[in-house]
Amino acid sequence: MAQREPVAFPQDRTCPYQPPTAYDPLRAHRPLARVTLFDGRPVWLVTGHAAARALLSDPRLSSDRTRPGFPTITPRIAVTRDRKLALLGRDDPEHHAQRRMVVPAFTLRRATELRPAIQRIVDERLDETIAQGPPAELVSAFALPVPSMVICSLLGVPYADHEFFEEQSRRLLRGPEPADTLDARDRLEAYLGELIDGKAKQPEPGDGILDDLVHHQLREGTVDRAEAVSLASILLVAGHETTANMISLGTYTLLRHPERLAELRADPALLPVAVEELMRLLSIADGLLRTALEDIEVEGATIRAGEGVVFSTSVINRDASVYPEPDTLDWHRTARHHVGFGFGIHQCLGQNLARAELEIALGTLWRRLPGLRLAAPPEAIPFKPGDTIQGMLELPVTW
Repeated sequence: MAQREPVAFPQDRTCPYQPPTAYDPLRAHRPLARVTLFDGRPVWLVTGHAAARALLSDPRLSSDRTRPGFPTITPRIAVTRDRKLALLGRDDPEHHAQRRMVVPAFTLRRATELRPAIQRIVDERLDETIAQGPPAELVSAFALPVPSMVICSLLGVPYADHEFFEEQSRRLLRGPEPADTLDARDRLEAYLGELIDGKAKQPEPGDGILDDLVHHQLREGTVDRAEAVSLASILLVAGHETTANMISLGTYTLLRHPERLAELRADPALLPVAVEELMRLLSIADGLLRTALEDIEVEGATIRAGEGVVFSTSVINRDASVYPEPDTLDWHRTARHHVGFGFGIHQCLGQNLARAELEIALGTLWRRLPGLRLAAPPEAIPFKPGDTIQGMLELPVTW
């Protein structure tokens, strides 16, 4: 557990699919290390795979960001601590009650049923991209619209409003200033509140999750309007942002690993395991946050009650004791136990849908555009800073 001095967390990656080089000392200090946040506050960083899965399942760690001691890794998160997040920011039994309301829409069976609709959306976006001809900017043309269309259909949100909610989502997650985050939150919640009010006036519910939420849980008093808006917000933002980043960064990573891409194109049956390996390697949601409710002993260290705990998925998912040669992309390893979707009660609600979207989007992209390649030098293509969900800001391609 010896460590010379804490490392600042989070930091920017120097390569979009590799952890920041400054995290290298953290990988040598498993299962826990000490890091400092933007305000100088020291917190525990979980770096070991086994410890991460144990702690993410431990009810002595809280996800409620309104609690004293909860770690805030950016000024943007700090200014939003006044309100609990739906789902992600609730502990049981509140979390269980909320999850139970929406989980039927995200089962493996439901994701399987949605595959034909996802395939149609992917094909339509590629039809338009191909018709416009190369070059193309793949984030705006494909990676972002596909999951936005899917989650809008699933929730019952008009896709015609996508420019508005995608912009608010961007400001919510990337600022640049705390004031932008607060304004984006207010604008998005006002929009979703009006949408929910409109659905409440309809005599019969539509097919979306929000319609069911309004016509059943809201009317029956299981949730109030504020909670329904909070649920709608987290489902809408998380439902398109994470998958969009995985599509763009997954595409870039494959283009930078032509030998792995050749394997995948030669054997499309590898797609499901490839998605898991990409989730492990890319670890786009790097920095899961908790606070300790009581003292917790972890392999010789003691996390004290009230201390902040951060989980670095990019470091955890490269634990060499679990994944030999962890920095390599390998379709033949068993990567299913990664923590790219989190773990425990807060494990990603939409993981089955995300897997379906990624398999279909990436598989179709390579099948229909076999000559796809980068249209700019790799080092010139911008990607996201380390204090938000990781992904490509732009992805210029040609074919």
